[in-house]
Amino acid sequence: MARITVKVDGATYVDDVEPRMLLVQYLRETLGKTGTVIGCDTSNCGACTVHLDGQSVKSCNVLAVQADGREVTTIEGLATDGALHPVQEAFHQCHALQCGFCTPGMIMQATSLLEENPTPSEEEIRVGMEGNLCRCTGYHNIVKAVQQASGQSEAVSS
Repeated sequence: MARITVKVDGATYVDDVEPRMLLVQYLRETLGKTGTVIGCDTSNCGACTVHLDGQSVKSCNVLAVQADGREVTTIEGLATDGALHPVQEAFHQCHALQCGFCTPGMIMQATSLLEENPTPSEEEIRVGMEGNLCRCTGYHNIVKAVQQASGQSEAVSS
């Protein structure tokens, strides 16, 4: 076992973990952060995307021990005082989800993209979201949501 200290969504945790435990397993099974989804276990789909020290990573491709001494933000950590993060709100308003399975990873990747490039073009959005797969929406509303969150389009009425 290895002892790790990791800050997740603003709270510090100290746990003993198996050296081979994946970060996604640690988040879900040890901390109960089930918003981080296990989609493929091969890092292809991006459903497990979280922020590690502010950088977007696929948590099925990171060991929990690699998060020792670092800060993780999950989809549960984006909302502030019960108010949705602007990207979460845009996904809701633009109907950028259907089954919702990929949505946490999409939102985490979109927030990272917008931190790096606050006003991306449609092409830059599509390239920036490339590692996250959706099997339901066809991506059009996802792109619209990222544009809206960046302030490049008007809110879509529900």
